[in-house]
Amino acid sequence: MKNNPFASLAALRDALPPGDAKVATEPGQPTATKPTEKKPPPRAVLRYERKGRGGKEVTLIEQLALSEAELEAWCRDARKALGCGGSVEGDAIALAGDQRKRLGEWLTSRGVKKVVGG
Repeated sequence: MKNNPFASLAALRDALPPGDAKVATEPGQPTATKPTEKKPPPRAVLRYERKGRGGKEVTLIEQLALSEAELEAWCRDARKALGCGGSVEGDAIALAGDQRKRLGEWLTSRGVKKVVGG
């Protein structure tokens, strides 16, 4: 029989005070609480520009009012959905090419209420 260094800790588990409900009690079990769903931004402004980019066409998504991490996630999802390149520039998402029509539909499907300029 192998020596398990954690076997003695199992007896101490009952003596501990109740902890955070988000931690699973058994490995592989789902957590007790569900992650909170973020509301989509109420508005997005689409803008198409070439000026100052060496002639390259870029579609900008502005005024999303999302955090930096959320902007990165939205940019990643938009790149996958539209099959184009893109990046986060300040508080806007820049996608390569003229994506205004497809992007307006994608934003609407993500729950954005008002899409301006698309």
